[in-house]
Amino acid sequence: MGTSFITTSAMRHLCCAVSVVIGMTAAPLHKAQAQDILMSHDAQRQDQLIEGAKAEGEVVIYSAAIVNQALKPLATAFMKKYPFIKATYWRGDTSDIVAKVSAEMRAGKLIADIVESTGAGDSLVAAQLTLPYYSPELENYAPEYRDPHNMWAVTRLSYFSIAYNTKLISDEEAPKTYDDLLDPKWKGKMGWRIGTESGMPLFISAMRLTRGEEAAQDYLRKLAQQKVINFASGSARTLVDRVIAGEIPIALNIFAHHPLISRAKGAPVNSRLLDPVPSAAGTLVIPRGVRHPYAAMLLADFILSKEGQAIFAQAEYFPARADVDPLPQLTPVVPRHANMKDVFVSPDKLQSLTESSNQIFEKIFLEK
Repeated sequence: MGTSFITTSAMRHLCCAVSVVIGMTAAPLHKAQAQDILMSHDAQRQDQLIEGAKAEGEVVIYSAAIVNQALKPLATAFMKKYPFIKATYWRGDTSDIVAKVSAEMRAGKLIADIVESTGAGDSLVAAQLTLPYYSPELENYAPEYRDPHNMWAVTRLSYFSIAYNTKLISDEEAPKTYDDLLDPKWKGKMGWRIGTESGMPLFISAMRLTRGEEAAQDYLRKLAQQKVINFASGSARTLVDRVIAGEIPIALNIFAHHPLISRAKGAPVNSRLLDPVPSAAGTLVIPRGVRHPYAAMLLADFILSKEGQAIFAQAEYFPARADVDPLPQLTPVVPRHANMKDVFVSPDKLQSLTESSNQIFEKIFLEK
């Protein structure tokens, strides 16, 4: 086929292999103790977490959030509130986070206490490598942003759009609907990200959810005739940079706020939402074998709190709490503000659909 990428199945097989090892070596008593801490509803819960965290003294988060904009301010604010805890972080893309956590578990040397990312948590949950947890902050979240099995909670939202180079394409000319993407004039001028759940697979999954399987695949066969460029390296931001440089005039299913941020700095790029707007979520999970369960829950509470969500908002992310607004300059790409529908691909749906969407991609876009 000529193109290779990490599939959900590959991640799951890796994680499942790790889970077998962990299942043979994990200490049941420690797991039970950790579970009691993570799921505590005790009236003295906060005091108990603080006392336990004082003894632990540290907490580690793995996240795909940008370091200087989000992780560093988050850790700084957390340590100011709890000066007896040293909060450290490691930043990686989704596949890197899954690989690192899996390797640590396989070696019996887990470092991460919390994993926060779009996609990584889903893979770890599916492989049964996480523990359920409870935070009273979750009462402030919409039901669809809370896992009924307590394995994950939504930390931030992502809305997806097209990006286009404004030197090459005027605002009037830029595609306004999904069907506009089928115009022959865009043949060979569009690209999308493969090898990541939030790129091509999310586009295909959202299409399947909104149009149904038959109509979605009919549309995708027409889109395949447009010779969409498969962008297999770099981050989502890198693809937007290619659009800014004019190498790829239009990018499909990119994070809608990225072009707005670059445009505000003078770059020749813009976003355009297509109705309905795909959306996904970053989630917070607790890995099995967590070393610092008390501190982990204090950090989880903090991230899910109004204060923590405000840090995400200031970092140019979309907070999941309804009582925390995104930055005003980003509201144009929030579907409800644009009078458009939001197709929320929940972590469960993302996990269940990604592999089959990759298979549809291979069949329709790669096979000759």
